[in-house]
Amino acid sequence: MLVRMFRTIFSVVFTLVLSVSYASAGGYQKEFGIADCKLQTTGQNTYFILEPGYQLVLEGDGEKLQITVLNETKTVDGVLTRVVEEREWQDGELYEVAKNYFAFCEQTKDVFYFGEDVEYYKKGKVTGTGGSWLVGGDNKPGLIMPGNPKVGMKYYQEIAPSIALDRGKIISMSETCDTPAGKFEKCMKVEETNAIEILSFLHPEYKMHAPGVGLIQDEDLVLTRYGAATIEKSVEKPMAPPVVIESPLPKAE
Repeated sequence: MLVRMFRTIFSVVFTLVLSVSYASAGGYQKEFGIADCKLQTTGQNTYFILEPGYQLVLEGDGEKLQITVLNETKTVDGVLTRVVEEREWQDGELYEVAKNYFAFCEQTKDVFYFGEDVEYYKKGKVTGTGGSWLVGGDNKPGLIMPGNPKVGMKYYQEIAPSIALDRGKIISMSETCDTPAGKFEKCMKVEETNAIEILSFLHPEYKMHAPGVGLIQDEDLVLTRYGAATIEKSVEKPMAPPVVIESPLPKAE
């Protein structure tokens, strides 16, 4: 009885804290004037390339992350979005496939996030879909990459209360990064936290983005290749095979 009471109290307190945290936003921007944007399914700004056929590969500590802009679109809450697929391997075994949905604002060059469909794998079989969400109802578009980033900018990347409330804060835009794919100057460092995890500010995650390339470091994962996509052959059966087309992209490294 006592345990149940404490669980109830904790649940109520957690819900109140989360509600207050999101409502106040802690200085993080959550309104982006999307209604004034002419949204497109392709485009690029300094730190984000949303062009079919573009691919990033990051590796480190037994993990591999492959990010591919597919020749696919999906309508989310009335908005046509571009599909960007992320495949993650751990120790050579497919672990996760996520299809992310983005739209590009022609006027501001902001890239907005409209949700994702996620599948987790074990030995080639889907074991879960946790973390999936789409814009609609209480779920709103987040800002995945500003078109005009500045140091100190704070913004919500995902706005799906109770599922995903990821936030970004630009720490620096003058980093130098060495990776197996090359050395990059004027890299942008972004600190990421999650408003759902009350203590996430104690252990934030950091990502590096290079001009004209995009994501080059995600914690221990570093860029090993970028440019025109190659399809990773695998015996696993993902939610859908990647489809890419040839397009004028940065030369693969």
